[in-house]
Amino acid sequence: MELLSQMWSLLGLLTILQNILPSQLLSLLHSMWQSLQDSITPYSYFDVPEFLGSSAVEPNDLYRHVHLYLHQSLLSSAAASVSAPPRLTLSLPRGSVAVPSLSLSPNQSLEDSFAGHRLLWTHQADTLQDSLEERRSFSLRLPKRAAAALLGSYLSHLSDKADHLERSSRPRRLYTNSPRGGSPSWSSVPFRHPATFATLALDPPLKTSLLADLDAFAAGREFYRRTGRAWKRGYLLHGPPGSGKSSLIAAIANHLRYDVYDLELTRVSHNSDLRSLLIQTSNRSVIVIEDIDCSLDLTGDRRGTAKSSAAALAASRKRAARKRPQPSISNDSSDSEDESCRNSNDGRVTLSGLLNFIDGLWSCCGEERVIVFTTNYAEAVDPALLRPGRMDVHVRLGACGAHAMRELVERYVGATEHDMLRVAERNDSIQ
Repeated sequence: MELLSQMWSLLGLLTILQNILPSQLLSLLHSMWQSLQDSITPYSYFDVPEFLGSSAVEPNDLYRHVHLYLHQSLLSSAAASVSAPPRLTLSLPRGSVAVPSLSLSPNQSLEDSFAGHRLLWTHQADTLQDSLEERRSFSLRLPKRAAAALLGSYLSHLSDKADHLERSSRPRRLYTNSPRGGSPSWSSVPFRHPATFATLALDPPLKTSLLADLDAFAAGREFYRRTGRAWKRGYLLHGPPGSGKSSLIAAIANHLRYDVYDLELTRVSHNSDLRSLLIQTSNRSVIVIEDIDCSLDLTGDRRGTAKSSAAALAASRKRAARKRPQPSISNDSSDSEDESCRNSNDGRVTLSGLLNFIDGLWSCCGEERVIVFTTNYAEAVDPALLRPGRMDVHVRLGACGAHAMRELVERYVGATEHDMLRVAERNDSIQ
């Protein structure tokens, strides 16, 4: 009872001193006390805020990595029957078919180990006094003696693991461009297309070469860094309608686990709007421009030497006429000497504006991007778009060969022997 009385007396004295002493002196005493604690504690602390800067606008990638890493650690702890923090947060985005996400609740901690040292993560959430806005952060506690040597390698390990988790498990989105309030932006829905390379009926050599090219691209970070090139890859898919161009795009996105941005050029009026849209795209994405020969007026004889079939051009113009009228794209690439390239194109989307993003200065504003153009008539596409470095891989999709036909019949009919197969094999041998 006497001890309790002394504690109340001490608290009363502290309250009186807080009211009597100047605020500057109180701040100095608090700072000295904090410094004393820091000098005697055996730990170092590092904060990872959710946003960078005081404006809280730019997301902190490291915060996202820590969130993913701890999510996986919590799942591993649950699977191994290791004691977890007493309070956790479960979340499930609307429309998601995945299992609920598991994360630390505010003011909860989770232990981790690395290189023989014990580390502690704490999730902090503070509500600002003048608003209901919540500022979230993670705090990392490291042994002070090993902090300098441990921090860099541990964060590298954490980011690598989070990067792998993000590739393999994050929900992917399908985006399309739409103007909002006069400014271009993207709207999205979950991307759940079922097409994969296992379900596509492609000739084996083509399928093998595509998979090898995609895998080499995804693993090519060091190659692109060493050669000083933007980490991107261009594909031109061409062939008659219904030959599987859209399904192949979905299979590419599913194989790489990338988001898909379906860029509708007829909704873009200015080069500045085009740049704004493309800058908003994320890394690890497939940017698709379908029917490039007639999305806008991207075709044409730039020097009077392009030779396209009359039927292809007529079909292209007919399809372009059905599009909603928009300012046309002029054929003004930087390498053309045509007089039209020197005309003023202010206020319009131009071919050079598109080329500048594909392999110009703006091509380096992101990394790990696959750019896909599709067309029914490859000969109707401006030659400037077809150069290596812009469209690295040209894929011709046509009528099914014997092997692709056999796959389709087995998959849809469930038969290994069929009259259609014998006819397809006979025609294939004749060709």
